[in-house]
Amino acid sequence: MFTEPYIRQQRAGWIEVICGCMFSGKTEELIRRLKRAKIANQQVEIFKPANDVRYHETKIVSHDTNYIHSTPVTHSDQILLMSGDMEVVGIDEAQFFDMELPRVLDTLAARGIRVIAAGLDMDFTGKPFGPMPELLARAEYATKVHAICMVCGNLASYSFRKSTVKSQVLLGEKDIYEPRCRACFVAGLKNETEQPIP
Repeated sequence: MFTEPYIRQQRAGWIEVICGCMFSGKTEELIRRLKRAKIANQQVEIFKPANDVRYHETKIVSHDTNYIHSTPVTHSDQILLMSGDMEVVGIDEAQFFDMELPRVLDTLAARGIRVIAAGLDMDFTGKPFGPMPELLARAEYATKVHAICMVCGNLASYSFRKSTVKSQVLLGEKDIYEPRCRACFVAGLKNETEQPIP
C-alpha cells in the first residue's frame, strides 16, 4: 500500500482541450502553451494527423504563420508509442483523429503527462466533430475560443463551408470556410437548402 508522502511525490497528469471554430486561434493558443513548456525546460512532444499537410508536412502552423515542429501520425495509438518520457504532449487538429484518441490521452494523463489537445468542436453542419465531444467530457480544463463573424462582426463559434462538397472532412482555408455567429450560420444553411441543385 502506498503511503501519503509517496502519493504526493507522483507527477500529476491532466488533459486540456482548446476548441472553437475555424480561424478562432486554437492552434495559436496550443503553440503558445507548448512553447512556454519548452521555455520551462520540460520534455515536449507534439503530434498532428498525417493527412493534414495544408501548411507543412511536419510543422503545426497557425493562421498567423506561427509554427512549432511536430510528428505526423496516422493513428492515435502511435502517440502512446512515441511519447516515451515526455512531460507535455500536444495534439493539433484532434477532430481528425480516430475515436480511440480519448482513450490514448487518458492513458497519457494517467502516466503523469500534461496533455494539450486543440481541435474543431463542430463540423461544417454544426454537429459535434469526431472524438472532440468525448475529449471535452474527459478534460480537466476546456477553453473555447471564438473568431469574428465574417457576415455581421459578432463573436463566431461556427465554421461555415462555402463549398458544395458534403463530405465531413474537407481540408481548406478562407477559400472554403468562414467563421460565423449562430444567426448568420443558420441563415447560410437555410439559403443553401433553398437554392436549386445545379
